Amino acid sequence: MKELIETIVKPLVDFPEEVAVTVTEEDNRITYLLSVNENDIGKVIGKQGRVAKAIRTIVYAAGSLQQKKIIVDIRD
Repeated sequence: MKELIETIVKPLVDFPEEVAVTVTEEDNRITYLLSVNENDIGKVIGKQGRVAKAIRTIVYAAGSLQQKKIIVDIRD
């Protein structure tokens, strides 16, 4: 899943080498914390959060077979 998020985000940003995804797994959920260069935050979030929502939708669909809740958080 981490690779999926990186594959989606890297083409969107100006500094793809600074894209990092941190995974935290708890009892009933998995949290993916996405961090990018501060100049790229707007590109990852998009107008009215549309890009961020699309990224979350893809990740949720890909992880639907897991029995844990998946959370994608963007660090600003």
